[in-house]
Amino acid sequence: MLKQEGRKVKRFERKRRVRAKISGTATCPRVSIFRSLKSVSAQAIDDETGKTLASAYLHELGKKGKNTVEGATAVGKMLAERLTKEGIDRAVFDRSGYRYHGKVKAVAEALRVNGINI
Repeated sequence: MLKQEGRKVKRFERKRRVRAKISGTATCPRVSIFRSLKSVSAQAIDDETGKTLASAYLHELGKKGKNTVEGATAVGKMLAERLTKEGIDRAVFDRSGYRYHGKVKAVAEALRVNGINI
């Protein structure tokens, strides 16, 4: 097995462990993060109905959205604005098996700063 494949498998195992413990509802959705080498995205999911309530992607920022901690902060702020527009002020944070550090932490902190209680 290649080193990258093993890393991916381990992340999915961590993700499965975390998802067994948390779930989102319409009033308190699960905020799930996805990180790639080129982008960061976050979405608020109602697990009872299986619907995405709000989402935010780095590429929505256009040229000014860089794949850095600042870009991840902008994604978190954008998602927080969309959630408050929907009338949601609480959420459960799903780090998707990633370490709570860097871009993942920046999204969570931006949500907290902009009025979403995690």
